[in-house]
Amino acid sequence: MENFTTDFIVLLIGIFLLSGVLMTKLSARAGVPALILFMFLGMVLGSDISGLIYFSNAKIAQMVGVFALIIILFEGGLQTQWKHVRPVLGGSAVLATVGVLITTSVVAIAAYYVLDIGWLEAFLLGSIVGSTDAAAVFSVLSGQNIKQKLTSTLEAESGTNDPMAMFLTIVFIEWILMPDISAWSLAGMFLMQMGLGTLFGFGFGYIASKTMNKIKLDASGLYAVLSAGFAIFIYSLTAVLGGSGLLAVYIAAMIIGNRELTHSHSIFSFHEGFAWLMQITMFVILGLLVFPSELAQWDLIWKGLVLSFILIAVARPLAVFVSTIFFPYTTKEKWFMSWAGLRGAVPIVLATFPMLAGIENSTLYFNVVFFIVLSSALLQGSTIPYVAKLLGLNGPPVPKRIHTLELVSMDRANAEMLEFEVSELSPFAGQLVQTIGLPEKTVISAIIRQGNLVMPTGGTKLQTQDILYILTAKEQVANVKLVLGEELMK
Repeated sequence: MENFTTDFIVLLIGIFLLSGVLMTKLSARAGVPALILFMFLGMVLGSDISGLIYFSNAKIAQMVGVFALIIILFEGGLQTQWKHVRPVLGGSAVLATVGVLITTSVVAIAAYYVLDIGWLEAFLLGSIVGSTDAAAVFSVLSGQNIKQKLTSTLEAESGTNDPMAMFLTIVFIEWILMPDISAWSLAGMFLMQMGLGTLFGFGFGYIASKTMNKIKLDASGLYAVLSAGFAIFIYSLTAVLGGSGLLAVYIAAMIIGNRELTHSHSIFSFHEGFAWLMQITMFVILGLLVFPSELAQWDLIWKGLVLSFILIAVARPLAVFVSTIFFPYTTKEKWFMSWAGLRGAVPIVLATFPMLAGIENSTLYFNVVFFIVLSSALLQGSTIPYVAKLLGLNGPPVPKRIHTLELVSMDRANAEMLEFEVSELSPFAGQLVQTIGLPEKTVISAIIRQGNLVMPTGGTKLQTQDILYILTAKEQVANVKLVLGEELMK
């Protein structure tokens, strides 16, 4: 690639992005997770198939992967609503810790016998595939009408179990390189990583949200850039000080996303697009790092199939059923969560750690992990909606946003535009606008009803699925929410 001109490299980047966006449409129609197509694009452009690009730099792939995970976790945290996470916080937290340990142990036992490697190497491989993947889970569950309880549990688990898998991966690498390391030092490392990650996440999440609301910037787009800057800063500072940067980023994003934000619409839209950009980039890069000729070996194929089967059919169900034994999940819900434990970019990124550390057989681990991720995404990722339907775990249909209006915080007018949807459970369905009892300095500016604009009057009767746009003074935002309840849409 060093022989390419600058213009040709820019052309390749444009092809990556256009192909990635078009592949999201193809994946939706084919029922295949987009990450598979992104990785396939990278493999096709690589030296083994087209010969266009030769890429084998694991360090660059790791840097791109970690940066992408920061953005993806931050966007996922912004979209996570505390009211949905709070009831399932205990179950998701145990899944993110105990569940990862159980998965790691079961896969390690299998890897020890299947791959004929040492116990430390086996547990290293188990650690790499021990966590579910936030990018895969967020993208597959997005827009699906699966019960909110299950969606929230899986998203919270995938957003918080990456630090555990990364910690275990680093621990076993250090244990292999330094066999005399003490268990006490490892325990101290764990407490520091999780403790600092949690502390910095809550602290900087609060600071970031206050800053974004107080600071006056010249352009609304700068608020989105500011939030991205906070995400990168929170990760890097936490990681440099010995904490879990990924955990800090996800917690901080949850804090920010559940507070009132100036220019929130611009911030959320920016991060949604940014996260997709990083997903495309990350999976294409990881696909380039793979050499299909090395995967197309019968010895690797049957070993990968056995380990994939054990992960999907034994390790994940055991982790779910044990971790949720004290939490109110039905048997069907546990089986669904077992099936929805998708592996994706995180295991592949973690598989670059042994390569950079110079661990023996690290290329074998990378190829096995890639094979496991590929089979998991193809088999599980493409069937999650059908499994939910088969188990009767579909929730109410996810409301589609018929109209999207730019919600702008009007600083000079000291006003806010809020959005509210009249749901089936809303007490306002069937009521007249004049009977709602909105605070003073507040008016319903517009109603979107079945794709049509309705100009409201006091005698307008509200209907289910009406989307109201409410103009109010900034000091009345809290009172408007108090009247309308928790159904204000971000």
